[in-house]
Amino acid sequence: MESGTVASGVGAGRSGPQRPAGESARATAAASGVTGLLRVPVPVNEPVRSYAPGSPEREELKSRLAEMAESEADIPIVIGGEEIRTGDTGQVVMPHDHQHVLARFHRAGADEARAAIEAARAAWSEWSAWDWQERAAVFLRAADLLAGPWRATVNAATMLGQSKTAHQAEIDSACELVDFWRFNARFAAEIYENQPSSSPGMWNQTDYRPLEGFVLAINPFNFTSIAGNLPTAPALMGNVVIWKPATVSLLSSYYVMRVLQEAGLPAGVINFVPGPSRVVTGPLFESPALAGIHFTGSTGVFQTLWKNVSDNLENYRTYPRVVGETGGKDFIVAHESADPAALAVAIARGGFEYQGQKCSAVSRVYVPDTLWDDVRERVLAIMEDIEVGDPTDFRIFMGAVIDEEAYDKITSYIEYARESDDLEILSGGGASDVEGWFIQPTLILSKDPRSRLMCEEIFGPVVTLHVYDADRWTETLERVDDTSPYGLTGAVFARDRAAVREALSRLRNAAGNFYVNDKPTGAVVGQQPFGGARASGTNDKAGSRLNLLRWVSPRSIKETFAPPTDWRYPFMKEK
Repeated sequence: MESGTVASGVGAGRSGPQRPAGESARATAAASGVTGLLRVPVPVNEPVRSYAPGSPEREELKSRLAEMAESEADIPIVIGGEEIRTGDTGQVVMPHDHQHVLARFHRAGADEARAAIEAARAAWSEWSAWDWQERAAVFLRAADLLAGPWRATVNAATMLGQSKTAHQAEIDSACELVDFWRFNARFAAEIYENQPSSSPGMWNQTDYRPLEGFVLAINPFNFTSIAGNLPTAPALMGNVVIWKPATVSLLSSYYVMRVLQEAGLPAGVINFVPGPSRVVTGPLFESPALAGIHFTGSTGVFQTLWKNVSDNLENYRTYPRVVGETGGKDFIVAHESADPAALAVAIARGGFEYQGQKCSAVSRVYVPDTLWDDVRERVLAIMEDIEVGDPTDFRIFMGAVIDEEAYDKITSYIEYARESDDLEILSGGGASDVEGWFIQPTLILSKDPRSRLMCEEIFGPVVTLHVYDADRWTETLERVDDTSPYGLTGAVFARDRAAVREALSRLRNAAGNFYVNDKPTGAVVGQQPFGGARASGTNDKAGSRLNLLRWVSPRSIKETFAPPTDWRYPFMKEK
């Protein structure tokens, strides 16, 4: 799920169903001492704080940034509620100052992975039997802790460890994660209250059982909210989880784990196991108790995970649920009736916010020749004003890319463009890794609509643009649809409603999240459930009931109140 902005203020960001949830749910008095039809509080999207000069949140965040920058965190493995320090440590550094060590973490190995399996299995019996309301209460409390006393800490960790600006951290590590926890509780209530009809003489029920075994959660570096949602969505539904966090964004993930512990999450329900992916996941894939994978990351890694499951399929107690959101080659296609000013802003914000390191970021753009001169002038003017640097300077729009590997990959595409006769760098193209992994926002013009840069995922601040003949609108839509193997996000800009209708129809399968006259980033929990198909994942829509349904195994129960005592049917009588 990719963070978005909701305006602050009374009534802002209100969305989702408004009828009371949980009306058919029954509280178990023996477990909680509460009898009644319990209802989850109606969720409202967390307002985005401005961090404007003079605001109290700005001062609090700046203070926490300074404190965290001056200290070096010690991040343990957490298994069964116990902190484990192996002594085999790695470093977490600032991407915008890669000589500055923020934290040292203890690497887990195969032994720790096996210990996590045992801790999860031990916790499963009790956690899976808890009333759903009791489980929801844990995450609702976590939401309030994050929205309040932990907000500055988790935001600061995200800014320093992932090189996000204050605004990008706020919409991610605060607002979206708070929304996930609050809205997921509501979605869970709606799932549990969905019960079958019953004919006279019987009572039919659906028992939404947790999966038998553990769920493996693997998160990417780019969103703290995703890191927090991947393990907690299955846990809310009664599952136990082994969480393999991304190493480069480990600082914010660790503080999310701390929030969950303070919220009262029982030991062993979520086990925090950082370490080398192959070393940690090897024993997990070999375990008969693997019941699911909740993943966000690259398409290649997801395909490898799926193959690992397939290779061990006959060993599992149950078929694992495999849920993944992966890559994208996200697009904007503009009709000749588009508003040039709105289009230019969408290209700049959609392509360069958080250094283009969003799975939904604009990567390819199609502009009609009738608008090109106007759009070009506007986009280049915006790019001239974009400042790149240390995100703790609140005047900065872009920080650094996440690490050296990302830097090398992105700059290789820029070098390819420099050497190609079909590509022209219109703006940007500069880069430096001396202090941090900084890359300028880069706009590239492609003569060929199927050039390498129009087809391949770059995952950085590089937008490739193709100018098409305005008379070939329908043909261009077809090209947008079949150029990329992905199907995550996309947008159409047009003031002509007929053009919008045609784009919605012809690009129906090109994007799981589709935007009309808006950038294809900024999905908000409860408003635009997020996910794509094709090579972009299983489209199980984080931030909706659809995702939570993957983490239960329904059982149908029929109770007959007065069962028949004669084996004969009426039709068998002679008269």
